Amino acid sequence: MRELARHRLFWPVLALVLLLAVNAIAEPSFLRVRMQDGHLYGSLVDIARNGAPILLVALGMTLVIATRGIDLSVGAIAAIAGAVACVHIAGSPDPGSAGTAITAMTLALAVCILLGLWNGFLVSVLGIQPIIATLVLMTAGRGLAMLVTGGQITTVNNAFFKALGTGYFLTLPIAILVALAVLAVTGLATRRTALGMLVEAVGINPEASRLAGVRSRTILWTVYVFSAFCAGLAGLMIAANTSAADANNAGLWIELDAILAVVIGGTSLAGGRFSLTGTLVGALFIQTLSTAIPTIGIPSETNYLFKAVVVIAVCLLQSPKARAAVWRHRRTRPSLAKEGRA
Repeated sequence: MRELARHRLFWPVLALVLLLAVNAIAEPSFLRVRMQDGHLYGSLVDIARNGAPILLVALGMTLVIATRGIDLSVGAIAAIAGAVACVHIAGSPDPGSAGTAITAMTLALAVCILLGLWNGFLVSVLGIQPIIATLVLMTAGRGLAMLVTGGQITTVNNAFFKALGTGYFLTLPIAILVALAVLAVTGLATRRTALGMLVEAVGINPEASRLAGVRSRTILWTVYVFSAFCAGLAGLMIAANTSAADANNAGLWIELDAILAVVIGGTSLAGGRFSLTGTLVGALFIQTLSTAIPTIGIPSETNYLFKAVVVIAVCLLQSPKARAAVWRHRRTRPSLAKEGRA
């Protein structure tokens, strides 16, 4: 059991199971999944679908953090992606066609890739600290999205675009399938090729990796572009879910949820080794926690406080130093009691 507890995924998975149990106790029908009109419905399906944007952003964040970086601009990039797509659809001659939706989404993702190139340029070429480099776009990105939408909430009516957020394929929500597809491709690219090893090498020791012949600048550029792409795809999902682009609120604070998901999943902020499976568990944990808060009757005013306390508790359980300190304390107390009796 002690060996099992040392596994990096033990405590996140246990916390996720406990959260699901709490929800099931508070709402007896929580674990029930039903088939209706050929589609799967239920709270578990909703958690997976609503957690898909968080998972996408967290996947990009995982590789960025593995290189000792951070990307605070993902929320703003998500807002820009939704804004570009919706404005293009709304202003096209045929706003309801599938071709218009495909063109709009392609254009939005292209803009996001350019923003990722910008972040990578600041970090890898100019040598600016990642937290500062991405803070620039985090601050300016919302303004760019507001410029694109003209400061208005832009609504669209396109069935193909809406399907990305609310549609179904083979009984499952399309958002879940897209997120799992990106997870699978990322896993194959990082674990079946040398990319994952190179990312970890840059994160563990950038100078040593450079001396070993690793093109760290190219690796950094790659992970920031991938992070922006994932954020853009998440932004399209968020916009498609409501068929609208809200530059102020779309993807708001999603960067913090993504960072928490990555850390809960066992990836160290110090860089180096990373876990995509852990990121998946972390994203599900964050979304399940967001669902559990109103279910168990926590006042909305204390949502973020409760969320912070739970996340800190899980991180402490993951920490080998924290567990070792508790273990030493438990061993010391019986010995002190014996000395007192003596």
